[in-house]
Amino acid sequence: MPKKPTAAFLESPEAIAVVDDILAGVGLSHGSRATRSGSWSDGARKPVGRKKDAALKAAVAPKEKPQPLTVPALSAAPALVHGFSTRIGGVSRCYRPYLPAKLGDLNLGFITHDDPKNVRENRERFLKSMKAQSFKRFGLLRQMHTPIVRTLAASNDAADDFTKPAQMRGDAMMTDVPGVLLTVQVADCIPVLLFDPKRRAIAAFHAGWRGTLARIVERGVGSMRLRFGSDPANIIAAIGAGIGPASYSVGEELRHEFTSQFDYADALFQDIYDSDPIREKYPLLFLTARAPGHSPIGPQLHLNLWEANRRQLLDAGVNAANITVLGEDTAADTGRFFSHRAEDGFTGRMMAAIGMTK
Repeated sequence: MPKKPTAAFLESPEAIAVVDDILAGVGLSHGSRATRSGSWSDGARKPVGRKKDAALKAAVAPKEKPQPLTVPALSAAPALVHGFSTRIGGVSRCYRPYLPAKLGDLNLGFITHDDPKNVRENRERFLKSMKAQSFKRFGLLRQMHTPIVRTLAASNDAADDFTKPAQMRGDAMMTDVPGVLLTVQVADCIPVLLFDPKRRAIAAFHAGWRGTLARIVERGVGSMRLRFGSDPANIIAAIGAGIGPASYSVGEELRHEFTSQFDYADALFQDIYDSDPIREKYPLLFLTARAPGHSPIGPQLHLNLWEANRRQLLDAGVNAANITVLGEDTAADTGRFFSHRAEDGFTGRMMAAIGMTK
């Protein structure tokens, strides 16, 4: 009797190639779906489909060094460091064990999947890639999808060890103290970094749909104004990589939640048809007995969290010209980014960081 294939083999490029050959024999291609059905909201359908690992490896060759993303407006500011990490350039191999030897993912979160020693090494690499080795104090958060914004009024309020898990709860922090590196962790949620060059103040935000609904970014700009005397018109903002509108299908209940809070909510949602070549070629295979409108077949509602947070910055008084949206979709490119949704929860964490050296 032939042996049952292992999970590692089923996820290997060889197994994927076999599936591709079978599909090609009936005139189909094994492409990824344009969007993912369902939502992480309670009672909603789970997402289906993801990009093939083989295609991702071909599109993005692994590198030995981290490659943080930066924003020109923040890079030009004197005595300021910042960066949005990717998954490239680390030592973690639990998520992609098939990578070539000595290459791994840059997981920066202390989560159960990964060895803490790997996370500590990854964090050291991330600091070096940002040229932030001089920082001795760190803003670290135990993120709970809250609207809580923490203020670090003195360097002693920050942690003194970047290689240990966070203790302070919250989802945003701000400071005007030099020598403190503020950080937030993400794996689809939207990271937002702010810098006030006049008052020399910075802030970092973790904005998932719950934090966005609670106006965490808008609240943070108001807090900077109250605490540091910041004029929002002077603030430079960067919205980093996160799940994009093409990938973020949600339930109708989320539209009701946003409509109750924002008069521009309609502009944040769009119905997108979830294309699937097999469904299109063999529609009779997917007939259901469910009532119209309750089947996974058909258009799905999608939410644009990038735009939602940009609109909050505008409402808070930040100039549109001072806002940069990287527009990198984490769920659509798991070769470069971790994605909780596209990888069904088995994934690492990226980090956004900002700090003033003086």
